[in-house]
Amino acid sequence: MQAGRIHEVRLNVPFHDLDPMGVVWHGNYLKYFDIARFALFRAGGIDLYRYSRENDCLFPVIRTSTKHIKSLRNGDEFICRAKAMNAAIKIVIDFEIRRISDNIICTKGRGEQVAVKLPDMETLYDIPADICRALGF
Repeated sequence: MQAGRIHEVRLNVPFHDLDPMGVVWHGNYLKYFDIARFALFRAGGIDLYRYSRENDCLFPVIRTSTKHIKSLRNGDEFICRAKAMNAAIKIVIDFEIRRISDNIICTKGRGEQVAVKLPDMETLYDIPADICRALGF
């Protein structure tokens, strides 16, 4: 399977993302993935908020997985990479978080989304063609 568009964002761990042990709380990795996901769509010319308003079509996340390898800490700079893997029946995006200081992969993940037509919340079984193009397929 050929991957589509890849986009990276550079981020910095803020203090408020830490848990009592001084490492990034596990749920915040999904936030970092989401920042990269929205940037991936923007890089393809799609503003998801505007798209949903203009086309009555949403793309809810239906599944996520995360593999925690090495913890990020306060102030760590990192790259979160989003790579579109599929955009046929569902959108599949792989994520990788790499700490900049030592180039260590800290986290890997995957998110899956479907297309839902409003107002009836009808699940579509094809991703719209303009979204496929924006993601490099």
